[in-house]
Amino acid sequence: MIAVEKKRVIAFIGHNGSGKTTLCESILFNNKITERMGSVDQGNTVMDFDPVEIERKTSINASIATFEKEGYRYFLIDTPGFSDFIGEVILTTLVADNVCSVLDSASGVEVQTEKTWRIAQDYKKPMMIFVNGIDKEFSNFDKTVEQSKKLAKKNVAVINFPLEEGLKVKGIVDVISQKAYLYSGDKVSVSEIPSDLKEKVEKYRTELIEAAVEQDEGLMEKYLSDQPIDNADLLKALSKGYRENQIVPVFCGSAVKRMGINEFMEGLQKFGASPLDVPLKLEGADIKPDVAGPFAALIFKVTVDPFIGKLTYVKVLRGQIKAGDTIYNGTTQSSERINHLYVPFGKKQNEVPELTVGDIGAVPKLKDSKVGDFLSDTANQISVKKIYQFPDPMISKSVKAKNAAEIDKITNGLTRLAESDPTFHVEFNPETSEIVISGIGNVHLEATLEKLKKNFGVEVELGKPKIAYRETITKKSNAEYKHKKQTGGHGQYGHVKIELEPLERGKGFEFVDKIFGGAIPKNFIPSVEKGIREALKAGVLGGYPVDDVRVILYDGSYHEVDSSDIAFQIAAIQAFKIGMQNGNPTLLEPIMSVEIYVPDRYAGDIMGDVNSMRGRIQGMESVENGYQVIKAEIPLAEVLDFSSKLNSMTSGQGYFTMKFSRYEEVPRNLQDKIIQERKAELAANK
Repeated sequence: MIAVEKKRVIAFIGHNGSGKTTLCESILFNNKITERMGSVDQGNTVMDFDPVEIERKTSINASIATFEKEGYRYFLIDTPGFSDFIGEVILTTLVADNVCSVLDSASGVEVQTEKTWRIAQDYKKPMMIFVNGIDKEFSNFDKTVEQSKKLAKKNVAVINFPLEEGLKVKGIVDVISQKAYLYSGDKVSVSEIPSDLKEKVEKYRTELIEAAVEQDEGLMEKYLSDQPIDNADLLKALSKGYRENQIVPVFCGSAVKRMGINEFMEGLQKFGASPLDVPLKLEGADIKPDVAGPFAALIFKVTVDPFIGKLTYVKVLRGQIKAGDTIYNGTTQSSERINHLYVPFGKKQNEVPELTVGDIGAVPKLKDSKVGDFLSDTANQISVKKIYQFPDPMISKSVKAKNAAEIDKITNGLTRLAESDPTFHVEFNPETSEIVISGIGNVHLEATLEKLKKNFGVEVELGKPKIAYRETITKKSNAEYKHKKQTGGHGQYGHVKIELEPLERGKGFEFVDKIFGGAIPKNFIPSVEKGIREALKAGVLGGYPVDDVRVILYDGSYHEVDSSDIAFQIAAIQAFKIGMQNGNPTLLEPIMSVEIYVPDRYAGDIMGDVNSMRGRIQGMESVENGYQVIKAEIPLAEVLDFSSKLNSMTSGQGYFTMKFSRYEEVPRNLQDKIIQERKAELAANK
């Protein structure tokens, strides 16, 4: 059994294209875990195994590779670099004990770098940097480090840096050992540092020592009294500072050429954090990473495959679990038996007899468990509050089956995909009779529908979701309708007089009975209300539901023989339509409360765009990391395409959240177009 202190769970985060997947491939190959090094372009990597990932040549899921080496167990977690899949980054960062931000040496700190750093900082995770692609044209290691220092706002300490000769990178210089590692193909040799680099080594070493001695009073005294700091003490202090999230170590290399990989892994082994160093901080439960304690685990990922079924990924926080054990889910308050346990290696699952503290494992066919649930043993049940928050979906699309006979398969597939992705939402809108899917961005929705096609064998057409408009009146009106029909036998007779009044927004519908003297018998009053409620379903302008109206029934008449429930319902429906026409009807549209997060330099442009969308700015305030949050109210019809526009205007750095606020009248100059389109749609569906 691997000791807990020798387990390393590390999540690789960063911008798309920075080389996270290739870095994982290089680590696996260098440690002789794989026989060949996979390529993203060739679609044969361990981590990118989903058919959609292979086709797109980019990660869209977080994937895990587990292996053991020299008495250590490593869990490598490769995360997507597109902001559309930020949910995968949130959950895997949550369960990682180490976070490595992979930076492209030629591009430096990019948009997604900043977003993923904020997640790691929010969860107070120890973080290191791997500056990748030091052999690329226009590579600039020093500039990338300086950008990292501004972003980190803490000690950024260089562990090694590129050894350049002319325009080529020959190897890596280690600041701690003060040795040069020279690369020639697959061979690595160690040599003394070239004389022209000694000054640079001394600069980085001084920065490293100054960061380290802040973690140890004894070392600080030695440093201030000009006593030498040996490497053992330096490593010990560096490890403490890293684990306590005070120091960000910087490594460098080339994942493609496997340069710097061994040095990076040696550093992770020497001063990386174990599960004992980074316990999850929870409300409602004290779950210390104790091997001998009762079992506790967090579900952080769920995958659904039409052939394999449901696979639930867990991080063991305390104790251990064995195949055959029964676990308790505090969220669903249900128990389930564990028949098999696996540790993941890309798409493969290697069966194991047990999982212990710090392990990441997969459990097949758990029925009632979902992302964010906590598991425990039945004798020590725990119930913990949710400890993460996903961004709200920023874009919605309607979904239509290409083959109407496949609607059940589509609904089932979308529902199962939503189970595995908490940032992907599916709902049926009964008002518009549409299936509406929502996600973080266009790429997110496109990739999810590609999964639907490849994994569930069904295709759909995407469209802009319909707006759930409402109709109402703007002035009082009166209406009367007498339904009189004579047929063989009993006829039909129902006669009502009603008054309609507009209500305040959000008040809905009120029915008032003011019948006196038995003009309409009491047993028919519910029939009148039932008819009016039926009429509320389709207004007189565009057939939209009617809202914010009070209907007063004040008079009418009946026939001893011919009056009936249906007759009064029909009379009420027709009277209501007349009352609507006489009440100066108008359209209402949903207004959304929107919060837009943008870097300072884009705030003015975005505020101008909000105004162009008929939005009203409610305020603006500064938040951390040089961002402004613009608070506004914008009609839903205007904000449907805002995600792609915001992404373009802010170079991918902006994002927004929104929620329904209320309904408001649509400007009169826009109503005719909406009504005409609605009538055409209703005619086409007849």
